[in-house]
Amino acid sequence: MSGRPRIIYIPGLKPKPELPHHRTQLLRCLVEGVRRINPRIADAIAEPEAFHVVSWTYDFYDEHRDIALDIADIDSLLAREQASEQDIENAASLKRRFIIRLFRIANYLPFIVPGLATDEIEVHRRDYFCYVRNNLGIAQAARDKLKSALVDAASSGRRVLLLAHSMGSVIAWDALWQMTRDGVEAPVDQFLTIGSPLGQKIVQRNLLGRQESVERRYPDGINRWINIAAIGELTAIDRHLRNDFSGMSRQGRVCSIEDRECFNWYHMHGALNVHAEYGYLVNEVTAQSVVDWWLGVSLAGG
Repeated sequence: MSGRPRIIYIPGLKPKPELPHHRTQLLRCLVEGVRRINPRIADAIAEPEAFHVVSWTYDFYDEHRDIALDIADIDSLLAREQASEQDIENAASLKRRFIIRLFRIANYLPFIVPGLATDEIEVHRRDYFCYVRNNLGIAQAARDKLKSALVDAASSGRRVLLLAHSMGSVIAWDALWQMTRDGVEAPVDQFLTIGSPLGQKIVQRNLLGRQESVERRYPDGINRWINIAAIGELTAIDRHLRNDFSGMSRQGRVCSIEDRECFNWYHMHGALNVHAEYGYLVNEVTAQSVVDWWLGVSLAGG
């Protein structure tokens, strides 16, 4: 492939700001994180065709989030270069670890989840099962948007880093599986998942291809997979995906799967939110993964 590298980003659940505003703030966070490691690559990522956002949530929710609600929190996030001691203490607190342990138990005994879930988690569960049921074709519409972006990148010879946050990683998996079954070639040089629920058993049971034979269960076209999960995550309660998807490696469907951890110091209206996409994008662990990939593509002549 001779085209320039392209990062394709797909967000998770909940309404997002209108695409121009959302993309600006996402890119602002990613570029700042990368700039702290490699300013030259940060400038390259900031170029118009280098960062593409798959905007799917408006079709799903029929509403946008007001970007003004997030600007002050994003400004505060970018003013710091790492999590504070208090953030680290809160993310790794005994109380949070206890809650995570309960949710891991519920991961195997899902019938007890309603008794544990907060209002926010209940909303996520509702929206997730709405996706699973593909009501009015809304799940397929999201997958088709991603497929279109991947095919466009492949047709222009671009090497792709597919960056997926939270539910976006589930959409990405399902889209890639469908493309494999349909014989559509649009290779993903690096699959970078952040805050992913793919380790949850209930999610794994509903992935496309899960009921197929072992030979047809996994998507093709992923070269390398890096999974990043923040300490204290309730969505990515299983922070290690390598063991869950080891079958892909054994079948040669992926060259490697690597799990990494980080601290996410995004604060939403004063409260620590370790799952927030903006915090993941500026994080040095995510940024370093992007820099390493971009350098590799550049050295290979991509």
